[in-house]
Amino acid sequence: MIPRYTRAEMGRLWSDENRFAKWLEVELAATSTLAEAGIVPAAAAETLRGRARVDVKRIQEVEARVKHDVIAFTVVVGESVGDAEAARWLHYGLTSNDVVDTAQALVLREASAQIEAGLRALGDVLRRRAFEFKNTPQIGRTHGIHAEPITFGLKLAIWYSENQRNLERFLAAARQLAVGKISGAVGTCAHLGPEIEQKICARLGLETAPVTSQVLQRDRHAQYLAALAIIAASLETVALEIRHLQRTEVREAEEPFATGQRGSSAMPHKRNPVSCEQVCGLARLVRTNALAAVENMALWHERDISHSSVERVILPDSTTLVDYLLQRMTGIVGEMRVFPDRMRRNLELTHGLVFSGQLLQDLVEAGAPREDAYKWVQENAMAAWELEGNFRERVAADARITRHLSPQALERAFDIERQLRYVDSIFSRVFGAS
Repeated sequence: MIPRYTRAEMGRLWSDENRFAKWLEVELAATSTLAEAGIVPAAAAETLRGRARVDVKRIQEVEARVKHDVIAFTVVVGESVGDAEAARWLHYGLTSNDVVDTAQALVLREASAQIEAGLRALGDVLRRRAFEFKNTPQIGRTHGIHAEPITFGLKLAIWYSENQRNLERFLAAARQLAVGKISGAVGTCAHLGPEIEQKICARLGLETAPVTSQVLQRDRHAQYLAALAIIAASLETVALEIRHLQRTEVREAEEPFATGQRGSSAMPHKRNPVSCEQVCGLARLVRTNALAAVENMALWHERDISHSSVERVILPDSTTLVDYLLQRMTGIVGEMRVFPDRMRRNLELTHGLVFSGQLLQDLVEAGAPREDAYKWVQENAMAAWELEGNFRERVAADARITRHLSPQALERAFDIERQLRYVDSIFSRVFGAS
């Protein structure tokens, strides 16, 4: 049974409590660094570290009056200190987005760690099941039509390989977003200087953006959302394939169906791929959010706030959705039912038509002109298709073909083991020699 999504951690990361806690973390890192530089009195910095507190309800009350969240935050934190002399050094030399953008990087770093763990967990499951079905023959399909034999393990290996690329892309996007800025109202570092900026960011475990306006440039966020969108699209790729394989006429694989689960209010026999359908639907939202992130890149001059309201939706929603989808798909793949006998039956459904490509190649190798060989094979294939006859028997009775291929050569042309002889080599390329 696929577990319900119960991980509250991602929701906590985007809560007001954690957002304001990260703002305070930035503020205290700044005052501590400034105290070390002799700019802020050491006693004031110590008092701020010991007494400064966040009161979410009180911040919301003040914000309702002043209409500015950072001002409301500094007012309430200042009140909590209870020492006017120390409190006056809070937010010294900073502008709002020094705090907001840098703190948001801290939240995204935590969210990214959770998504990374989800990608690695999915990779482990895909690897396990790929080896489980490495040698399970299945018909490969192009345009939805039978093509040539594959193994189900190869399909899983493709998903694993794509997931590994998603992991690489995501880590790169997360790294370039793990930066802070304490460069002031227009990015000139006029109030504190570049050295102080770098030290504050280092204290927070962040790289320093080499140059900014009042905000971090939003190409960073667009890349991050694009990486999330690609992850979601990959998960949809897997879900869509399972949906196709679960169709009644195919029934080669099936998403988990729990004891007591019901598929339809009217038709008791139904076993619908509802979990995979949910994955496909939610992936659309993540892709939509990526477009909004790209739209956020263009701001007026050194800054406007048109991006801010958008990010309050797309960053929590996209990270939470991808975290959910990864957990969901890990459960689906891990507990997916697979039907090798049905795969074999479907593979043999067309009585050998799926070996036409190998037969054509063997005829050419045996000396037949390619256009002639293609015509001979296609004529027999189309006749077998239309009449639902046995392609292999028709070929064996065609003198044009048997003139070039002996019975032993024909046997080899229709050998499925020959078609799949490089599976081990492909697996070694994907998973390594082990």
